Amino acid sequence: MTVEDHESWGRLDNRVRPAILPDDYEDRLGNLEANGYLPFGNGRSYGDSCHNDQGMLIESRRHARILAFDPGTGMMTCEAGVTLREVLERAIEHRFFLPVTPGTAFVTVGGALANDVHGKNHHARGTFGNHVTSFTLLRSSGERLTCSPAENPDLYAATIGGMGLTGLILKVDLRLMKVPSPHVQQHAIRFENLDQYFALVDRVDEEHEYSVAWIDQLATGSRTGRGILLAGDHADGSCELPDIPKGMKLSVPLAPPFNLLNRATLKAFNEYYFRKVQPGETVSTVPWTSYFYPLDAIGAWNRLYGPRGLYQHQSVYPSERAPEITAKLMETARRAGHASFLTVLKRFGDISSRGLLSFPRPGFTLTLDFANQGERTVKLLDALDRIVIEAGGAVNPYKDARMSPQVFEKSFVSWRRLEALRDPALVSNFWKRTALALPE
Repeated sequence: MTVEDHESWGRLDNRVRPAILPDDYEDRLGNLEANGYLPFGNGRSYGDSCHNDQGMLIESRRHARILAFDPGTGMMTCEAGVTLREVLERAIEHRFFLPVTPGTAFVTVGGALANDVHGKNHHARGTFGNHVTSFTLLRSSGERLTCSPAENPDLYAATIGGMGLTGLILKVDLRLMKVPSPHVQQHAIRFENLDQYFALVDRVDEEHEYSVAWIDQLATGSRTGRGILLAGDHADGSCELPDIPKGMKLSVPLAPPFNLLNRATLKAFNEYYFRKVQPGETVSTVPWTSYFYPLDAIGAWNRLYGPRGLYQHQSVYPSERAPEITAKLMETARRAGHASFLTVLKRFGDISSRGLLSFPRPGFTLTLDFANQGERTVKLLDALDRIVIEAGGAVNPYKDARMSPQVFEKSFVSWRRLEALRDPALVSNFWKRTALALPE
């Protein structure tokens, strides 16, 4: 077992972590210590919600079979360790696609459910959990429970977005989306500042299935918040089905001794990326891999941030203050001397999540990531938290590695309902650091 086996994507606290197979966990039922375990998927959470350093991880990825798929209805039953990539490899030839997908296909289905992930079409489809019709949950008591809106509904809601704390997810029933083609007809719209973006986004979201904006976080003055809005819809059936790429085109074999994504390199990259799109709106057909998962083509790209890893900060805040709060968050980072490589802005719609602790809610969400510079980075993240919470917003827990218990409580007022349903054998570093540090 190596350090890399169970790293989080942020690579902030690298150590060898003991783990067992799901079958071994089942063999221990009836003799499990409290707070001694935590399911671990494919390590795409950024912080400590996927770690339990006082216990054992359960390697859910080891159970990764697609058990059934109906190419007529799009219903799939699979084990929790199947990745979204593997779902697509099975479904695309039948012209089905994930109804909701995050920015990487290397998330497991169990992880996508446990974090209730969202995608570029939240305004149209809601979160991942909205498309999970049922799942089987193994509790440490030995019970195998079918959870759905009609059967064990409290555990169903607590598990969606429950960060793996309610039990070991064994299998999931997922409804996929019929599409004419997995390819995307992309509308790339260059905007010169944040005001232009907010003037565009409502119309774009109404007209398109997908919508997300890349922002140049380093731009200032009249160009503050300039970027590219990438709207899209699945292309028509005349598009030839693509070959699914085998393996990675590029990979980062080792972490460099310093951060390669620094202010100087990002300023040059941002200028190039902004200028490569023509002013106005450019329409083209792009492969599904490029539109949904551009960074998946580069193996271990998180190593580019150097040996100290990276922090990601994702927040959501009310629409009525979104222009002001978005500008303030980016300016706060600039003043602190931090440059964000992946600066992503999008609007969450009004579709309610089925999850008790789901992060998405109506408003706008901004994602920033920063190379870890130690205490000065933590102070910046605390400042960003304050801006968001004072605006009535929330901070994403599965992107987090340091939010305070108070920020967590203000972000997720229903957390005690999850604590009441938490499996006594399961806990995470995140949950101990936040929820369990709050007064009872």
